[in-house]
Amino acid sequence: MTLACPTAHALLTRTGAHVPQALDFVVVGLNHQTAPVEVRERAAVRAGHEGALLSHLCGYAQEVMLLATCNRTEVYMAGVSGDPRAAFEGAWGETLGDHLYVHTGEAAVTHLYRVAAGLDSLVIGETQIQGQVKRAWMDARERGLTGTTLNKVAQGALAAGKRVRFETGMSDKIVSVSSAAVELAHSALGSLAGRTALIIGAGETAELTLTHLRAAGVEDVIVVNRTVERARQLAEKLGGRPCAADYLEEVLPEADVLIASSGAPHYVLGAEGVNAALRQRPGRPMFLIDISVPRILNPDIAGVPGAHLHNLDDLTGIVARNMQSRRAALPHANAIVRDAAADLSRWHLTRQARQRELALASD
Repeated sequence: MTLACPTAHALLTRTGAHVPQALDFVVVGLNHQTAPVEVRERAAVRAGHEGALLSHLCGYAQEVMLLATCNRTEVYMAGVSGDPRAAFEGAWGETLGDHLYVHTGEAAVTHLYRVAAGLDSLVIGETQIQGQVKRAWMDARERGLTGTTLNKVAQGALAAGKRVRFETGMSDKIVSVSSAAVELAHSALGSLAGRTALIIGAGETAELTLTHLRAAGVEDVIVVNRTVERARQLAEKLGGRPCAADYLEEVLPEADVLIASSGAPHYVLGAEGVNAALRQRPGRPMFLIDISVPRILNPDIAGVPGAHLHNLDDLTGIVARNMQSRRAALPHANAIVRDAAADLSRWHLTRQARQRELALASD
C-alpha cells in the first residue's frame, strides 16, 4: 500500500499521471526463518567470490547490494530486469525453491529496514547486523553498483535501525551467555570497578566475556589458558595479564570474579584450590561462574564458605528476562520502521511526480 503524499499526488494529477508507479526495488534471499543451516550453506558467500556473484546479478538489475551473514543471504536490486529468483539461483547455481523469499517495492524497503533494526534477526534487537548492512552498502558503492534508489533506501535503513536502538532501548539488555555472566556478577557484587576478574579460556567466548567485563568497569583481568601464547594474544588485544594454566592456583587469590569458558575435558579447579585461595583473602568472598560445557569447575566448590558458584542454568533467567524486555519494545520498533518506510514512499512519489513534470516541460 502506497501511503498518500498530498504534494506528490497534486503534482501527478497536474501532469496527468494519475496512477503512481511502484518503487522499482526488490529483495530476494533466504534466512534462518525460511531455510535450515544445510540449505543456507548452499547460498553462502565464500571469501573472494563476491565479485563473480555480483557480476552475474548485475545482468538483472542496474543497482545491486549483497548482504550475507551466518543467518541470511540477500540480494537487493533496483532497476530490475528479469526474474529476481532466477537471478539468485543462477548466481549460486542452486535450486532453492520455497526457501527463497521475494519482496518488491515498499515490502522490500520495509524488509531491509527491519533487518537493519535487528527485528528480523535470530536474536531480536542484536546490533551486529547494523554494521553488516552498512558494510554491504559501502562495498556496493565502492564497486559502483549503487545509484539514487539503493543509496536512498540503504541510508534510510541505517537511520531506521539507529532510531530503533536509540528510542526503544531494545539493545540495552545484551542477550548472550558472556554478557549474562557479567550481569550476574554485577548483581551479586555491585559495581565491578576496582575488582579483579579471572577468565579461564582464551577462545571467542572468553574474548566476549573480557569485552563485557571491560564495559562493566573491570580494569584488572587475568587470562588463564592451557596455551599461554593464546592467553597472551587475548590479553594484549583487550588488556589483561596472561597466565599459564599451571599457575592458576597461584593467581586465584587475586580474583574477585572468576568466569570459566574453556573446552577442557575435565575439572580444572575444585573445592581444595578455592578454599586455599580464600584463606589468603580473609573476609573477601569469591564469585565463580562456569559457562563451559562440560563444566570445568567442580560442583564441590559450592560447599566452600565464601565461594559463590554458578553455572549456565543460573543465567537462563537473565537471558529470558532481557529477551522479554526486547519483545515488549517490538510495537514501538515496528512503528518506527513503518514511519521510516512511509518517508521513503513519500520521497519516491514526490521524485516520480517531479520527474514527470520536468519531462512534460521539456516536450
